[in-house]
Amino acid sequence: QVQLVESGGGLVQPGGTLRLSCAASGLRLYGYAIGWFRQAPGEEPEGIICDSRGGGIAYYDDSVKGRFTMSNDNAKNTVYLQMNSLKPEDTAVYYCAVANLWCSAARSQYTYWGQGIQVTVSS
Repeated sequence: QVQLVESGGGLVQPGGTLRLSCAASGLRLYGYAIGWFRQAPGEEPEGIICDSRGGGIAYYDDSVKGRFTMSNDNAKNTVYLQMNSLKPEDTAVYYCAVANLWCSAARSQYTYWGQGIQVTVSS
């Protein structure tokens, strides 16, 4: 059984940083494209960034370019979303997901999902 567990969310002031973790069990993440989505209140989840694991980082939300990036620790079977210079509009529930084949902004292209974690940016 594949399970993805996000951690590292919480409340942060504008301009602050957070690093979200996505730890996997039941599946080796190495070699899979991993994406992050977020769902703001009252909105549908949207893809923001994806690591194609060899093909580079794809950004699907221009507002996070230059502020968000991804990394991974294969030994821990974990991927990370580093979020810098956070803004109130980054407030959302964040999800990591494993792609079927390659990076995409479309939710339908992802097979496994974490449960989501709240990030709140507020003073």
